[in-house]
Amino acid sequence: MRVNYIYMYSTVQIEAIENIAIIKLNRPDKLNAINFQMVDELVDVLNKLDSDDKTKVVIITGNGKAFSAGADVKEMLETPLQEIMKKGHMPLWERLRTFKKPVIAAVNGIAAGGGLELAMACDIIIASESAKLGQPEINLGIMPGAGGTQRLTRVLGKYKAMELVLTGKLIDSKEAERYGLVNKVVPDNALMDETIRLAKAIAEKPIISLMLAKEAVVKAWDTLLQQGLDFERRNFYLALSSEEAKEGMRAFLEKRKPRWENDKS
Repeated sequence: MRVNYIYMYSTVQIEAIENIAIIKLNRPDKLNAINFQMVDELVDVLNKLDSDDKTKVVIITGNGKAFSAGADVKEMLETPLQEIMKKGHMPLWERLRTFKKPVIAAVNGIAAGGGLELAMACDIIIASESAKLGQPEINLGIMPGAGGTQRLTRVLGKYKAMELVLTGKLIDSKEAERYGLVNKVVPDNALMDETIRLAKAIAEKPIISLMLAKEAVVKAWDTLLQQGLDFERRNFYLALSSEEAKEGMRAFLEKRKPRWENDKS
């Protein structure tokens, strides 16, 4: 199996195996936390891959022991809200939503917050046995802001999605598979082999049919989704502007329990 390295970036690595491109989130020391630079680089490489005639399927995974632990909390805390609203992470989610070719998430380890939202923005999710998935933003005094409340509810139904969003707990990959949140769970050491095998099976199909079929499925999925995403984004910015959000993120970085205003006596 011949691996070619294409395109050079700081926060992501790009490999190509025949007509399959593999994007590896590459901030392993930060559990592949998504920062503004990673967003810019992912958008850039997705633009290139979407117009690359040699690429038929894309795989997204993480280097190290995590898929992605979500947004870079330190960067969010230090960035003014107006700047987050101006550049933020939204260009990445929009680019994935309009990406023409099939995208498979190979979830290794933690996929939390924006990490799970990134996986759910893909078309198929394969997870390792050790993977943990969830939306823990509530623990930081904020809420999901990149599709978590909308896509999770469409997959799990209102009640289970509400439980996960309001408690912030993570579930293991087997439970996620039972709920239909992931397509398949495989042993940790077989994750990439199984994902590449699936990608190759898809890549054998004609590219025009692949893109048209994907577009049709996404169209069914996206009905009214954009309205929900817009509403979610508004509430996310409201939550992010609160003192609770500042306290929650500071507590996370300082590795302590947050002291919420309404808990003080």
